[in-house]
Amino acid sequence: MLIFTLRKEHRRRLLALVLIILVLVLYRINWSGLTPAKMSRRNLGLQAESEDFTLEGEKFRIFGGSLHYFRVPKLYWRDRMLKMKACGLNTLTTYVAWNLHEPQRGHFDFTDNLDIVEFIKVAEEVGLWVLLRPGPYICSEWELGGLPSWLLRDPGMKLRTTYKGFIDAVDSFFDQLLSLIMPLQYKKGGPIIAFQVENEYGAYAKDPKYLTYVKQALLKRGVVEMLMTSDSKDGPELGYIEGVLAAINFKKLGPGLVSFLDKVQPNKPKMVMEYWTGWFDFWGGLHHVFKVDEMMEIVGDILQKGFSINLYMFHGGTNFGFMNGATDFNQYKPLITSYDYDAPLSEAGDLTLKYHKLRELFHKYIDRALPDPPPPLEKAEYKSIEITGYLPLQDTLQYVAQPISSKSPINMENLPFNNGNGQSYGYTLYETIVSSGGKLNSVHVHDRAQVFVDDKSVGILDYNIIEITVPEVQGNKKLSVLVENCGRVNYGEKIDEQHKGLVGDILLNGKPLENFRIYALEMQPDFLKKLGSAEWKKPLQGPLSPGFFRAVLKIDSQPLDTFLALPDWEKGVVFVNGKNLGRYWNIGPARTLYLPAPWLHKGDNEIVIFEEHKAGKTVHFQRHPVLGDITYDT
Repeated sequence: MLIFTLRKEHRRRLLALVLIILVLVLYRINWSGLTPAKMSRRNLGLQAESEDFTLEGEKFRIFGGSLHYFRVPKLYWRDRMLKMKACGLNTLTTYVAWNLHEPQRGHFDFTDNLDIVEFIKVAEEVGLWVLLRPGPYICSEWELGGLPSWLLRDPGMKLRTTYKGFIDAVDSFFDQLLSLIMPLQYKKGGPIIAFQVENEYGAYAKDPKYLTYVKQALLKRGVVEMLMTSDSKDGPELGYIEGVLAAINFKKLGPGLVSFLDKVQPNKPKMVMEYWTGWFDFWGGLHHVFKVDEMMEIVGDILQKGFSINLYMFHGGTNFGFMNGATDFNQYKPLITSYDYDAPLSEAGDLTLKYHKLRELFHKYIDRALPDPPPPLEKAEYKSIEITGYLPLQDTLQYVAQPISSKSPINMENLPFNNGNGQSYGYTLYETIVSSGGKLNSVHVHDRAQVFVDDKSVGILDYNIIEITVPEVQGNKKLSVLVENCGRVNYGEKIDEQHKGLVGDILLNGKPLENFRIYALEMQPDFLKKLGSAEWKKPLQGPLSPGFFRAVLKIDSQPLDTFLALPDWEKGVVFVNGKNLGRYWNIGPARTLYLPAPWLHKGDNEIVIFEEHKAGKTVHFQRHPVLGDITYDT
C-alpha cells in the first residue's frame, strides 16, 4: 500500500488532498440542488455555451413557474413560492407592471404589494432563482400590456418602438426600476439569473431597432446576467436578436419553433419561456380548461427532449381592480377579473390535480427529496349580509375631482386630471343638455356607455350597439353618458388605439352634441374614504340609476379566504375595506370574486358595490369559486 510506504508528513498531505478532491466531487454532484442562499462562487452565472445551461460552470436545468407579485396579496407571496418549491421548481419568473409602478409620469411606487425587491428576496429565502421579465411591455393579459395610459396623451405616440416620446419614458422608468434590481443579480450575490428583453416582440415588430434599444437599455444600467427573448409561433424570426438567447412560447410543441432555434442558435440550450398550462377567460364566454392528461403528455415530451421549461402560469392569481386586459382581433373582448388560468395552483393558491401530476413528473428529474407543500389555506362561508345603504351616482359627484367643461367630448387620457396625466381607469361621465329626442348614435364609445335622460336609463352604446332611440322630451333635459373603460388591449397591433371614454362626437339626429360637463370617476381609495362620511339612503326597490351600495361583514375570529357572490346583481365593481376587488357581470363565465383574507380584519368590514343597472338585496360568501361553464382547449 503506497500510502503507508510514504513518510508521515507526505501521508498527511496526500490524505488532505484526497479529502479535498472528495469534497469537490460531492459538491459538484449536488450543485444543481443548491439554493440561492447557499451559493458562494458568483463569477460565471447562467451560461448557454453548449446544449445545456450551466450555472457557475455546472450543468443546470431551469424548472420554472410564473407568479406575478401584482396578482397576489403580499402576505401570500411566500405561501405560493413554497408551493412552487415543493412541486420541484427551482426558478420563479415574473413580469414587472410598469403602469402600477408609475401611475403618473415621474411618480413611482415600489411599496406594499408593489415592493418587487421584497418579492425577489422572498423567492431567494424560499430557495428559488429568479428570471425577471421587466418589459417595458409585458402583455400578460394585463391592462395595455402593462404600459401606463398617460403615454397615450402624446398624439404622435408609437408604443413599442424607438419613437422618442416612448423611449424617453422607458428610460426614466428603467432608471428607477433597475437601480433597485441591480444588487439582486446573481453575480452581485442575489437570485436573479436572467432577464428577458421585452416580450414576444416578433408578433409586433414595428421597429427593427427597438429590441436592440431595449437590450442596450438593460446593459447600460448594469445588467450582467444572461439576456433572453421569448416568442410564440406568431413571429420568432422577427423577435430574435444577436447575442440574446431566443426562447419559445406554446401550448403544443410544433416542429417550426424547434427548427427555428436549431437554425439561429445551434448547440445552445432550448428554453420554453412560456408553456401555457391553461388559458384566460372573456366576459360572456366560457371558462377555459386544458385537460390534465394532455398537458402532462406535452410537458413530459418537453422534459424528455432535454429542454428547460417555465410554466405559464404556475399560479395565475387575480386581475384586481381595473387591471384586466382585452383583445381586439376584429372584435373587442375584455377579460374577466379571475386569472385562475386553470393553472397548477388555483386562483386562491390551492393545489390542483395538475400540481400533483407535475410534482410526480418533476421528482423523476430531481435527485433529491422534495419538501412537503404548505397546508391548504382554510376558506370561510360567511353568512349572507344585507345591503344597508344606497347612494345614487349623482350624490357622489361632489366627492370626485371638479368637473371640466368642454364644447366637444374629451377622451379619458386627455382629460386635465391627475397632474396632467389624464384619467387611466374606471368610468367617465359626460353630461349635456338636449331639447328633443330621436336617434342617438356614435362609433366613438370606448368601451361601453349607459345613456340617461334626467337620470333615467334609455339604452346602451358599445362596439356592437351604435344607435339607440332617445324618447321625446319636453323642454331642456340633462342627457348623461356614463362610459366605462372595460380594459385596454394587451396584445396585437391595436395597442396604439386604446384611448377610452368618448373618443369623438356623439350625434343626436345627425348633429354632434356639444357643451359637456365631464367627470372622472376613477374610484380610487381616497374617493371611497369620502363616501364613508356621506349620508347613505335606505336602499330602494325597483329600477335604480347607477349607484353605490353599502353592507358590513362582521367577522368575530381570524379572517379566512372566501369567495364573494352577487347572484341577484347585474354589473359593476366591488370594494372591500377600500380595496378594489374587481369587476363582476352576470353574463359570466365567473360568478364569484376571490376575496383574500389579508384584505379582511376582525370586526366590521365595509363592502361597497358600484352597480350600473340592477342591484340585489344581499351579498353572499362561499368556500369555492364558480368559474363558469367549461370549454376544453384543444
